[in-house]
Amino acid sequence: MEIQIKTFDQLTTKELYQLLQLRSAVFVVEQDCVYQDVDGKDQKAIHVLGTKEGKLVAYTRMFGPGDYFDNPSIGRVVVAQDERQYGYGKVIMEASIQDLESRFPEMALELSAQTYLLRFYNSLGFKETGAEYLEDGIPHVRMVKQ
Repeated sequence: MEIQIKTFDQLTTKELYQLLQLRSAVFVVEQDCVYQDVDGKDQKAIHVLGTKEGKLVAYTRMFGPGDYFDNPSIGRVVVAQDERQYGYGKVIMEASIQDLESRFPEMALELSAQTYLLRFYNSLGFKETGAEYLEDGIPHVRMVKQ
């Protein structure tokens, strides 16, 4: 899998279409969750694209401090359903963490994790902070990596 990191303005029309399609396929259709994915925050985000043979198979979006949470943050972590057996979730998250840590050294990283993925995020150094809550009808917990 090839990783590219781009601002919103650097995305091609094809890349934007693919990332919106992937997010919709997983978060709306697969997880059966009706919510507003196109939330007006993509323009501020840094987009991490994981492609394989020209097809987007993994993705995250990242924010600087104050753009989403107080700390730099990672969200919309997604891997195409038919590509999950290859460890691309870990690869895309490691690339995202490395990029944010280089942009914002000495700052904690933050994310809102779907509760069923706690062990995955723990393995990347994130720790739960606070109680579980519902976000778009799905249990989540806030997590921080120091």
